[in-house]
Amino acid sequence: MSTIAVVPGSFDPITNGHLDIIARASKIFENVRVVVMHNSAKKGLFTAEERIELIREATSHFPNVKVETSAGLLIDYVNRIGATVIVRGLRAVSDFEYEMQITSVNRVLDDEIETFFVMTKSQYSFLSSSIVKEVSQYGGDISALVPRNVELALREKYNQN
Repeated sequence: MSTIAVVPGSFDPITNGHLDIIARASKIFENVRVVVMHNSAKKGLFTAEERIELIREATSHFPNVKVETSAGLLIDYVNRIGATVIVRGLRAVSDFEYEMQITSVNRVLDDEIETFFVMTKSQYSFLSSSIVKEVSQYGGDISALVPRNVELALREKYNQN
């Protein structure tokens, strides 16, 4: 039986930091599911469908990565697909406290699911989707921060073609 690992996030949009975590997870786990989760605390720029398509394009070279979406609790999605692992990226110490809270709640909901924290490469330690959107909105160069398809999609969203 192969291990299914879930890499969850809102991915609005996916960044090179996210791709780093997905790439590394795909080397460790046989099956990786990138799941676009609805975050009620965030207002999205891209629709869930647009995010899924952007992620599929950006991860198409990983044969063991599948992209899906889910609403509701992550732990419910994890159980529904038979996954046993959640992979979360950490950029800095500030991420750890939030991630620890989420992991602790997930352990209460299902203590059979393990969470693996992966430290992002240092060049992505500052990177977030919010920063990418801010820089892009004002016409800044984001080519080193996101895959090319995301860069083009952001230009289109902000009418910068």
